[in-house]
Amino acid sequence: MNYDYNTQRKSMALPEYGRNVQKMVDHIKTIEDREERNRAAKTIIQIMGNLNPQIRDTGDFKHKLWDHLAIIADFNLDIDSPYPPPERERFTEKPRKVPYPQGDIRFLHYGRIIELMIDAAIEMEEGKEKEYLTNLIVNQMKKSYITWNRSQVSDEVIISDLKFLSRGKLKITEGIRILEVKELIPPVKKKPQSGKSQGNRQNKPFNRKKMHNRH
Repeated sequence: MNYDYNTQRKSMALPEYGRNVQKMVDHIKTIEDREERNRAAKTIIQIMGNLNPQIRDTGDFKHKLWDHLAIIADFNLDIDSPYPPPERERFTEKPRKVPYPQGDIRFLHYGRIIELMIDAAIEMEEGKEKEYLTNLIVNQMKKSYITWNRSQVSDEVIISDLKFLSRGKLKITEGIRILEVKELIPPVKKKPQSGKSQGNRQNKPFNRKKMHNRH
């Protein structure tokens, strides 16, 4: 007896649609009449939509179904699609490399964002806005230092690091206040232990019956 195993069958481009859809697509590729082939393709699109109803939640789901039909047909299906057929190269090309910022971060615990904020503050004109941004920067620096190192830090260290990162162009003025640790990182509140309330219990009288031994 010969058994028909999936491992021996043709591989499916989109297995989520199942083997039957793959067979139907392979069949309509053999239909010679173009109008009949178009009707069969529309029927398969309806079946594919019913098999994958979650696609309906995405934008332009019909376009996606027709693209899936082309993929299942290995981009070799001559029909009058309502949408331009996708290009094979679009699905086989390697993903582009994500551009990462170049250059070393001088203080990892502060990160790149702090350095960018400092550069932006340096370019600002003297005034309340620059003072406000500098105030945000030093407090975020202190919070990041504590979070990263899990230890206390003096305000002098934060001011010294700010001076270094800004190349001496940002200064701590009288209007700038460095917050305390408890203000930056509030303590975690402990959840109350769940237990049965004793106050709502009603003490019911308990009558003890004397037990008599039978002789």
